[in-house]
Amino acid sequence: MPRSLALAMLACGLLASCGKHASPEGKAGDRPVAVTATVVRPQSIHDSVQALGTAQAEESVTITAKVSDVVTRLAFDSGQRVHAGQLLADMNSRAQQADVAAAEAALRDAAQQLRRGQELADQQLVARGQLDTLRANRDAAAAAVQAKRASVADRTITAPFAGVLGLRQVSLGALVSPGTVITTLDDDRTIKLDFTLPEAALSAVAVGQSIDAASDAWPGVDFKGRIANIDSRVDPDTRAIRVRAELPNPDGKLRPGMLLRVQVQLPSRDALVLPELAVQQEAEQSSVFRIVGDTAHLVPVTLGTRQQGGVEVVSGLKAGDRVVVEGTVKLHDGSRVTIAGDAAADGDGKANATR
Repeated sequence: MPRSLALAMLACGLLASCGKHASPEGKAGDRPVAVTATVVRPQSIHDSVQALGTAQAEESVTITAKVSDVVTRLAFDSGQRVHAGQLLADMNSRAQQADVAAAEAALRDAAQQLRRGQELADQQLVARGQLDTLRANRDAAAAAVQAKRASVADRTITAPFAGVLGLRQVSLGALVSPGTVITTLDDDRTIKLDFTLPEAALSAVAVGQSIDAASDAWPGVDFKGRIANIDSRVDPDTRAIRVRAELPNPDGKLRPGMLLRVQVQLPSRDALVLPELAVQQEAEQSSVFRIVGDTAHLVPVTLGTRQQGGVEVVSGLKAGDRVVVEGTVKLHDGSRVTIAGDAAADGDGKANATR
């Protein structure tokens, strides 16, 4: 009996000792967690829509031969800038020029015959019908001259508008035929940029809206322009609409056919924006720790557009709510917190979001 009593007393002493050591740990678990927080306030968001576009010249044409003949003169170099009407090439037109001379001689004779007939008609020495025939002969001769001159003009190739020429595709003395490519001509002072946007963005874009474009060929260079036209139809297969923007190109850096990344600036709007660090993501559910008093509650939220370092909150929070930004790894729903500092806010109150 004494031995059993001693063992019982030893067991009670050990239990009491464990209880004394466990009590401080329990109290430590109730200690508030130091966190960094921020107050949710409305900010001005400048949304943007991104797309890929293909550059085109304001005016573009392939210079080709109209007739079959031999090239006798090339008056341009590859890559040369030309003005409207500038001579580019001549083809052999000696036979056609001789035809023009013959037609002009026939016109002079017909005109002289008409003058004589008019004098005789004034003296009532010829019938009116004969005078009409002489006038018709004169008009036919004049038309023949125009046709012969047009044949000569077909062998003289000029620039239809001002622009920059492409590579020369023929050599002096080459025999060309209708459709033979001589060179290309692009008016690249203004670049047309065609791209597509999703149907949902139709209400947010308008003619005159500004855009930014970038090219891998010119890293760090921002090309600015404006929307010039919006297609009247939405593609029923892709549910996208075609948009055309115009970009000034005074230094010729942009060339037709280039692939550009387009960013369309949408009208600004007010929204609630949080730092991305404050958002907890589990599967498809997003949530944040909202602080009420000295307690953090896990609140589900719906997110919208994202920006650099921040994200829009569509629902779940209201202006004035305080949420945890740093220290969330130590928290669970209902944890006590103490605010060690406020997260740095955006100084200008503006944000840029991308869809």
